[in-house]
Amino acid sequence: MTSEVRRRAKGSNANVKDEKGTFEKELHLKNDDMTRPTHARNSKDTLHPAKSADKNLYEISSGTYWLTRVLYLRYLAFIYCVAFSVALNQNKQLIGRNGLLPAQNFMKQLNEHFGDNGRSQFLAVPSLMLFIDVDHVDWYLDALTYLGLALGLVILITGSSNIIMMLVLWMLYHSLVNIGQRWYSFGWESQLLETGFLAILFCPLFTMQKYPEHTPLSFVAIYGNRWLIFRIMIGAGLIKIRGDKCWRDLTCMNYHYQTQPVPNPISYFLHQSPEIIHMTETLGNHFIELVAPFFMLLTRSFRIAGGIIQIAFQVCCISVLCQMTLMDTIFYVTLKASDLQTALLEHKKTPKFVLF
Repeated sequence: MTSEVRRRAKGSNANVKDEKGTFEKELHLKNDDMTRPTHARNSKDTLHPAKSADKNLYEISSGTYWLTRVLYLRYLAFIYCVAFSVALNQNKQLIGRNGLLPAQNFMKQLNEHFGDNGRSQFLAVPSLMLFIDVDHVDWYLDALTYLGLALGLVILITGSSNIIMMLVLWMLYHSLVNIGQRWYSFGWESQLLETGFLAILFCPLFTMQKYPEHTPLSFVAIYGNRWLIFRIMIGAGLIKIRGDKCWRDLTCMNYHYQTQPVPNPISYFLHQSPEIIHMTETLGNHFIELVAPFFMLLTRSFRIAGGIIQIAFQVCCISVLCQMTLMDTIFYVTLKASDLQTALLEHKKTPKFVLF
């Protein structure tokens, strides 16, 4: 009987010690959690990536735009590289000294119009080319394009940038557009400049870190890009509705494949589709351009759906304008990461991640 009492007493003491140990452990964890920075304890209330105890790991908050920025900067840098490469290949033939519309003649006309008022001339046509020796216009055209191409490649490779680099890229391309005359008067030029200007607001001032933890993301750039894609799609839809009546009677796709500017191998077969299919295609176009953009104003689920619709629509288009529009649709969504996928494993600087 006595041994039984002693055994029960030992068991009771062990339970008390276990409970005490568990309580102390929970208290220690709670105190440790309270001593961590606020952005590390409550990741949903922050836009900053929190460094963990391991310097090689980052905790990137779900629903933020840190990974979106990396994708966006690389995409924009790629577009810039293509634009400057095209300029390098064609500028001398188009606006060079012996080009079809020589830039030096255009700048001489500006001098005649504004006289010695360089300030008014620059405000009317802001371009670095206004300060060059017009007798060496070809050399300066190449210099601008080579510099822009070099900066674009750096951003494309590193996935990071700062305000200075993005501002220089924007100024270089803006300088070419403003003296490019009719060769640079297409819609994609102004769209690239507007997108590039918004990208300036999306970067830290000096640092070149891929995830600059002390630089909050600019919601001006995020909602600026959403507003840009909204205007582009709504404008494209309204132009069609107010233009040819075939868009209103749903017959435009009956002729589209015969007149499209960039035909592809399946255009012939799509043209042979039944008329009901062509009417459905036209209705789908109206939905994508006139209805889906308003999803941006609704909840996150609608924004994601709108983003998927716009991305799929732009992927089906093969043109520079559609590729730039695809870049802007990135901001319909965020790149949302899980705990395991945000870890920078094996001392690498790029986390694995999933969309949405």
